[in-house]
Amino acid sequence: MQIFLDIATEAALAAGVVLQDYLGKLEDAITEKGRPGDLVTIADKASEQVILEVLGRHFPQHSILAEESGKLGNQDNEFLWAIDPLDGTTNYAHQYPCFAVSIGLLINGVPKVGVIYDPFRDELFRAAAGLGATRNRRPIQVSQTAELSKSLLVSGFAYDRRETADNNYAEFCHLTHLTQGVRRDGAAALDLAYVACGRVDGYWERGIAPWDVVAGIILVQEAGGNVTAYDGSPMKIESGRILATNGHLHDSLSQELMQVPRLSSWT
Repeated sequence: MQIFLDIATEAALAAGVVLQDYLGKLEDAITEKGRPGDLVTIADKASEQVILEVLGRHFPQHSILAEESGKLGNQDNEFLWAIDPLDGTTNYAHQYPCFAVSIGLLINGVPKVGVIYDPFRDELFRAAAGLGATRNRRPIQVSQTAELSKSLLVSGFAYDRRETADNNYAEFCHLTHLTQGVRRDGAAALDLAYVACGRVDGYWERGIAPWDVVAGIILVQEAGGNVTAYDGSPMKIESGRILATNGHLHDSLSQELMQVPRLSSWT
């Protein structure tokens, strides 16, 4: 695990240098993947190539699931790296300082290693099964907040939110009334990292991809938190839905999410 963690760190830090180099220099090198707001830049692609080079050099037999390159290698391999070379591309394109590199390792489908690097703040979040979680090499843990009324939460909205009533708006409003606030920063990896280090008390979202959350899941777990489906059952990464908390709020937040009626329409 330590070797996997160290190599993932090497890749994340190298990718972070690439993102710093391109920041504010994209000009017209920004395109949409299909849905409005689902952006990709030359920085995403350059960052991903650096990560693929590092992982390929050390673990040529491992399989990869990367946001820009898709599936690479033998997908039946027990080791699968889930890579987001630039989580928060829209933020990055606008020079809004909330974006990160996220590299996670699944072993037989279970998140075991995670590295999230925020190059703007130079914050490095790392975790591996049995090794704990750290921020800039110092141990971190989740918050102790035990009441929703005293909590600060974070969430996000999927790219298809304009097209579906299943878009998280109702939950966002409902929980804003029950807590001290709900933030929407636009970078799922950092949302999970912030749960892990106690900056926020809980996070939920739908419409996410594996590369968004694999690294963050193990971070939260190793920091003492809990990660499940909305209803508290074991999370299925392919479902696109996640609930992550400090553990103390988990049951109450799960219950609130399950009782919010879905919006029937949105204009």
